[in-house]
Amino acid sequence: MDLTKYGHACVQLTEGATTIVIDPGALTPEPEACHGAEAVLITHEHFDHLDQGILEAAVAARPDLRIVTCAGVAQKLEASKRVREHVEVMEDGQTVSIGDFEIAAVGSLHAYSHPDASPVNNIGFLINDTVLHPGDALTDVPAPVLLAPGQAPWLTVPALVEYIRTRQRDHVYAIHDGLLNHWGLQVLDSVLDIEARRAGLDIRRLLVGETVHL
Repeated sequence: MDLTKYGHACVQLTEGATTIVIDPGALTPEPEACHGAEAVLITHEHFDHLDQGILEAAVAARPDLRIVTCAGVAQKLEASKRVREHVEVMEDGQTVSIGDFEIAAVGSLHAYSHPDASPVNNIGFLINDTVLHPGDALTDVPAPVLLAPGQAPWLTVPALVEYIRTRQRDHVYAIHDGLLNHWGLQVLDSVLDIEARRAGLDIRRLLVGETVHL
């Protein structure tokens, strides 16, 4: 399986002849992120993970595109006649097959982020029992490869470190870094480097356009 990082929380995965994309949002400016994708997976409704314009363009480029997401996102997309008929809703524990991929939905709610707002619907995706993209949550399920949120308004460094240490992994790649400037990225990289040396594992931030083979 090949995994390519795009802007912020977006990744593209290719296995055999199948390509899928997760969370191409407003902080994902790269037009190639959805190229060749049979499906787009969306974890939740926030702008940095969901961009209706990107989905409409992807559907125009591929009329049989599948959009797999949670109920909250499906409701947001109901107003788009072009997109809504492509939407498939998943809940925690459900699975779906897309070409060479077996995808399981994990979790149900976004991480707690504001005292005056209830968490929105959020599902993570476990891909081929190998890659876990949790969206905006610290969902913990067995997976050799964790795509950990690197920074968010709802996330502290101690919480990130605890999440990385919760379960033994083969690789931990930080994504969700689109709100950080040069200095913030340096801080995140330093935290990840400390954890990598401590655990003797591949723990680091993926750069935009970087591909790893899993």
